[in-house]
Amino acid sequence: MQDRPASAPITIDIIVYPGFKAMEAIGPMSVFEYANVHLRRAGKAAAYDVQVVSTREGNIPSDTLMSLQATRALDPRALPHTAIVVGARDIRGALAEGGAIVDWVARACTRLQRLAALCSGAFFLSAAGVLDGKAAATHWSVAAALQADYPGVAVDADAIFVRDGHLWTSAGVTAGIDLALALVEEDLGKELALQVATDMVVYLKRPGGQSQFSSHLLSERTARPGIRDIQKWILDNLHERLSVAQLAQKAMMSERHFARVFLQEVGLSTQEFIATCRFERAKQLLSDLALPLKTVAARAGFNGEAQMRRVFQKRMGIAPTLYRERFATTGVSAAK
Repeated sequence: MQDRPASAPITIDIIVYPGFKAMEAIGPMSVFEYANVHLRRAGKAAAYDVQVVSTREGNIPSDTLMSLQATRALDPRALPHTAIVVGARDIRGALAEGGAIVDWVARACTRLQRLAALCSGAFFLSAAGVLDGKAAATHWSVAAALQADYPGVAVDADAIFVRDGHLWTSAGVTAGIDLALALVEEDLGKELALQVATDMVVYLKRPGGQSQFSSHLLSERTARPGIRDIQKWILDNLHERLSVAQLAQKAMMSERHFARVFLQEVGLSTQEFIATCRFERAKQLLSDLALPLKTVAARAGFNGEAQMRRVFQKRMGIAPTLYRERFATTGVSAAK
């Protein structure tokens, strides 16, 4: 891998191609530019030198009305510190036309300090063989296809982003901002990353292992305020032994009516919703490597470690300990 002088800016190439997702390129670019702005305000030199690159120079059309200008073409002889490959709506079409990107990734991967793929951009890394035996995230809608096409990749269909060594992958669109903020935190510290997140009005960090389909999102989709209140109460009281009778009483409904309304509004039964919440909470808690599994299970509301292990095995096909090793991140710690 390349060594970078401490005083030199970190070079970042955003790799695009016809049909790339515009927001996935613009989001991370904005993160790095805001970081530079804060450093200049503090009288310091900019930390990032960001360029848009492609298989050719010139305007590259995105999936919207916007195009980005690639200032140079991919060249395995002139590598950046960090390369970020964005995704596309039609990833199979992009991959069929993007053989040059796949070849570049295969040749450059081991010589890059960091290589990231956003959303379906993980297909380019997988096609190059660099994700074999590695943990990876991608957008939920293409996770099954990525796993089927590249069975050697350990795909996490839920994770917001995953780091495995110097390889980073994320879910779609806004998850690219989460990943970029994690890179800024690794490079420049949490305080500056927080300043950037505040400017962009986003959270500093959604944990890498957080689900793309969170129970909070399900709550936001619920039309009835009373059911939303019950969902919030569940999230705040997962450590309790929750029953339909207890929840129906809080909602001031009969058990049968409450169960019917909850299923209609949420799309899950109360027990399915509670189970999903507990699973998500456990995944989040596992990102704290200092927490014993017993404590994680208790705080997530499981009836002991054994039940938590059974749930993880059923939902993900792996034990909580292996999930922690592969996917959970504390700050910018890597999957092993």
